[in-house]
Amino acid sequence: MNTRILITLAATLTLAACATAPKPLQGQFSPVSPRDSVAQKQTGTPVRWGGRIIETLPAQGETCFQMIARPLNGSGRPSSTSSDASDGRFIACRAGFYDPAVFEPGRDVTFIGRIDGYQTTKIGEYDYPLPKIAADVVYLWPVQREVDVVPAYPYGPWGPAWGPGPGWGWGWRGGWW
Repeated sequence: MNTRILITLAATLTLAACATAPKPLQGQFSPVSPRDSVAQKQTGTPVRWGGRIIETLPAQGETCFQMIARPLNGSGRPSSTSSDASDGRFIACRAGFYDPAVFEPGRDVTFIGRIDGYQTTKIGEYDYPLPKIAADVVYLWPVQREVDVVPAYPYGPWGPAWGPGPGWGWGWRGGWW
């Protein structure tokens, strides 16, 4: 009986670990989104925001990232389940040089920092107000590759449906299935 309890506990802890944010992304943060912060002006609020890079802009002493915000999953990674889901845009700046060849458009990044103010930028002819965060953590996620899984037996356990095999000899096999 105790063994069952221990196995169940170990399985639960293992599954819980899968949904835990990496150590640099753990902590308590305001649930405010970039879109909400523009409406409510929440300068100084600690946030954990993430999304896809639109542009990386190195300057003297710091690098700023213009981001399209995405909801974060349980591990703190920007969600890729819906490419249309967006929480607006934001700018995150951090001291130092971050190479635009590595931090290229389309990469997923999560930031931890405080809302440092607001900056208006032009998108086309539209003046778009963006919250700007002073980032303490810049977490670049590894690229996720999509893989097509092909079943080992695409036409059943006896191989392709055309050719010799159990059934009626050469031609379309039908005898057993």
